[in-house]
Amino acid sequence: MRFFTAAAAASVVSVAIAAPTSVASPTATDVTDVYAAQATAKTRSPTSCVKGAAFDRYVSIWFENTDYDMAAADPNFKFFAEKGITLANNFGLTHPSEPNYMAAVGGDYFGLDGDPFTQVPQNISSVVDLLEDKGISWGLYQEDQPYSGFQGFQWVNQQNGANDYVRKHNPEILYNSVVAKPERLEVIKNTTMFFKDLEADKLPQWMFITPNMTSDGHDTSVTTAGIWLRSFLEPLLNNTNFMQNTLVLITFDENETYTIQNRVFSVLLGDAVPKKLIGTTDANFYNHYSEIATVEANWDLHTLGRYDVGANVFANVAAKTGEHVRNWTESRYYNLSYPGIFNAAGKWAPQPVPNTNLRINGRTVLPSIKETWGHLQNETIYHGALEVPDGYHLPVYA
Repeated sequence: MRFFTAAAAASVVSVAIAAPTSVASPTATDVTDVYAAQATAKTRSPTSCVKGAAFDRYVSIWFENTDYDMAAADPNFKFFAEKGITLANNFGLTHPSEPNYMAAVGGDYFGLDGDPFTQVPQNISSVVDLLEDKGISWGLYQEDQPYSGFQGFQWVNQQNGANDYVRKHNPEILYNSVVAKPERLEVIKNTTMFFKDLEADKLPQWMFITPNMTSDGHDTSVTTAGIWLRSFLEPLLNNTNFMQNTLVLITFDENETYTIQNRVFSVLLGDAVPKKLIGTTDANFYNHYSEIATVEANWDLHTLGRYDVGANVFANVAAKTGEHVRNWTESRYYNLSYPGIFNAAGKWAPQPVPNTNLRINGRTVLPSIKETWGHLQNETIYHGALEVPDGYHLPVYA
């Protein structure tokens, strides 16, 4: 009897040892869980070399909550303006931060009017679907993100308790179509990996870079943001591993004062900017959707069939791709979100369907999007217009 009991116990012990340990949720923010996930997180640095009409690499660096004039007056932001093209009429889309980040990669913010833990449904595509369709490498670099693919709401500085990394400023992590694929999570990395990739000449062709809540000015000031930008970007201007026909956009998610137009200070620079345009100002109308439209035009990508179609392409790129940059003089403020699936103010609206019939300069909607949504065109709100809605000018369903 004792032998049987001992054997049974040994069997139980053996099973217990062989059983896999529990894995922390990728959204967990407890220190123990995060450190455990760090130990097993995978990171990739894929590269590609797909030539574009105006640039071969695109880098977007975002800062926070600053009025246009305040940013333009900062000596460090002014330093970069003198080395590129100042976009005098580039607009945020609403307030607060998160919907602007969401829209800049997905072509809509779906009514979002706050900064909650948001998960965009898996049947909604983003710019990475367009890039991958053409074999273009991409990656996001997020300062103080604790490990590659982290999906948690935030990660605080373990030394001083500062609110360092936040999910709401990491646009692709908001999309379930991204987080559902482990290989995509592996290229959403900490900025420390940027410098490793830079040294190894393994930077992707499309990048989105977000400083932490101190460095981006959110919890500090435009002065702090400018100092961070100068220290980060200035050394890269002469780095041949970075400057490879590269176009850099420096921009802000939104302005600070909600009673004026949501115009954000923005600069285009890099070795892809023609010398004759250095130190100039572009007064055309742009918004965060122009980022997607510009990338689509440059690499002749398909489109998302949302507000990316109709957004103005940056003029220096449009000159190479044959796009028509349209004029718009109406004074909308873009300070209030329109109804949508994420609206918390009681202004719900159905999930809008991409317009799969849209065509812009020969570019059509991504075939996989057409396959998913093509039979539901009576529910679309996207009409290829330059003018986009806000809380006072609502979307019109077909």
